[in-house]
Amino acid sequence: MNNSDLQAKTLVLLLVLVTLAFFWILTPFLGAIFWGTVLAIMFSPFHRWVQRKLDKKPVLAALTTLGICLFLVILPMILIAVNLASEGTVLYNKLESGEIDVRVSLQNLFTALPTWMHDLMARFGLDSISTLQAKLSQAAVQGSKFIATNVLNFSLNAFDFIVSFFVMLYLLFFLLMDGPALAARIQRAIPLSTVHKKHLFDKFTTVIRATVKGNFLVAAAQGGLGGLAFWGLGVQGPLLWAVVMAFLSLLPAVGAAIIWAPVALYFLVTGAIWKAVILTAFGVLVIGMVDNVLRPILVGKDIKMPDYLVLISTIGGMAIFGLTGFVVGPVVAALFIALWDLFSIQHNDQVQG
Repeated sequence: MNNSDLQAKTLVLLLVLVTLAFFWILTPFLGAIFWGTVLAIMFSPFHRWVQRKLDKKPVLAALTTLGICLFLVILPMILIAVNLASEGTVLYNKLESGEIDVRVSLQNLFTALPTWMHDLMARFGLDSISTLQAKLSQAAVQGSKFIATNVLNFSLNAFDFIVSFFVMLYLLFFLLMDGPALAARIQRAIPLSTVHKKHLFDKFTTVIRATVKGNFLVAAAQGGLGGLAFWGLGVQGPLLWAVVMAFLSLLPAVGAAIIWAPVALYFLVTGAIWKAVILTAFGVLVIGMVDNVLRPILVGKDIKMPDYLVLISTIGGMAIFGLTGFVVGPVVAALFIALWDLFSIQHNDQVQG
């Protein structure tokens, strides 16, 4: 082995070790770094417009964009989280105190079920109202307790949240101001052709913008409409259910129907026919149409991936990374397809050449 080979391999080894160490140091703030980067990508077109209006004053333009981002995205999310925690805690206290009588509702539901449903439930050991009540009551209490417990955990970890929040804002400010230069520097460091690097970076930013923009708009629309329907029909905790439906709306082809359909079925079997009809019609014609119309326009057209792949990658990403995974999953899937396309094109060119 000559001296130049030894130096090259030593450099690569040091590069790998230092990179791993660097990411290890950043581990406590990976969520803040990720969302700071996502917001910078999302608001970069608006930031460029602000720069033109302010005669390319970088600091003032970045501060203006940061303020708009804070007002339009971050503060509303914090307010929703606070109200959700409050409503979840109230619902939990009502269940614990007996103000919401789960047994009466279950008794009405159980009595109204047809014979074949009783037979089916008997196969799963749910043939008595007491057994059914115990299992469903436990699930309801545990769900509300989960929210209440996380309120306490949030209070205990408030300092960590505040630090991560300001790290995200700090990073977002500098990414808005220096993002193009940093992206160009990263592109230069990647050992690929200019065409391939441009294709991958364009794919990366396109998928992030389409996923965040499309999924958030669809989720907000479906959750808001579902919560409004629940409020109008007198369902307990409409804000809580609105947020749950919005969260489930991140899953294409599944969505808010996981929540509103069982509620409509409950109305039906307990004799509230008109409520069941109204909720079903509203769910199919309004909430469902939001997903069928908006998602292909806002997400599918830009990502250019089949629905089944978007669904699987979204679920897989959320299973591994939590809420962040609804962005990470489709991005990884899109880059997977893009890299294999580039590899196939390059391989075919070599074979034909």
